[in-house]
Amino acid sequence: MNDTEIRAVVERLSRPHSSGGQVIECAALLASGGDYEAIMAWIVAHGGAAEAPSPKSTKGGLHGSRLQFAGNGDAPAPTRFVLPAAAFA
Repeated sequence: MNDTEIRAVVERLSRPHSSGGQVIECAALLASGGDYEAIMAWIVAHGGAAEAPSPKSTKGGLHGSRLQFAGNGDAPAPTRFVLPAAAFA
């Protein structure tokens, strides 16, 4: 994929973020069928950063076990990336 094609995919799949930039879901990128590695490299090169995960809930409840990290205690991979408004200028 060239730069123009990647930009078109990112613009199509992203939506406005409260920071004034754009946010894009990793799942949407994977579902697009494009070159995921090239798209992620483009996002990082244009100032994209992983969105900070929301704080963990201390409550249990019905789905409390799903809120705990599985495995070795590492944080999960980011699910969204935030691009600054200047990324599409």
